[in-house]
Amino acid sequence: MFLIKEFQRLKEDEIENKSLEWNLSRSLSKINYKIHTEAIKEHLIPQVVSKSKESFVYANEADVLNVALFGMTAKEWREANKDKEGNIRDYSSVEQLIVLSNMESINAELIKRGLPQADRLIALNETAISQIKSLINNPTIKKLGN
Repeated sequence: MFLIKEFQRLKEDEIENKSLEWNLSRSLSKINYKIHTEAIKEHLIPQVVSKSKESFVYANEADVLNVALFGMTAKEWREANKDKEGNIRDYSSVEQLIVLSNMESINAELIKRGLPQADRLIALNETAISQIKSLINNPTIKKLGN
C-alpha cells in the first residue's frame, strides 16, 4: 500500500512540475506580449481608428507570429481543432512558448524599424526554425520537464 501511495505522490509531483513549467513559459510569453502590443500601437495603428479596426491590427500581428511559428493562423487552428477549447498557444510545448516569447520581442523591434509585414514574417519564420532546433535538444529545457 505504501508503494502505491508513494507512486501516486510522485506522479502528482511530476504533473505539478510540468504544469508549473508550462505556466512559467506561458507567463513569459504574456510579458513579452506587452512589448509586442506597444510596438504595434505606436507604429502600426493610425491615430484615428475605430476599436474594431484596432483589434484587427493586433489580431493580424498575432497571426504573423502564429504563421511564423506554427505554420497557421489562429482561425485555421480553431477550424482544424474544433474539439479543443482554448487556442493554439494553450496547446504549445514549452519550447514553442519560449520561441514565441522571443519572437514577440523581435517582431516589436522589426516593427519599430519599419520593416514590411511580409519581410518580418520571413525573418520571424527563420528565427522560429533556428530557435526550435536549438531548444529541442537543449538539456536545460529537458531538465525543466523532469
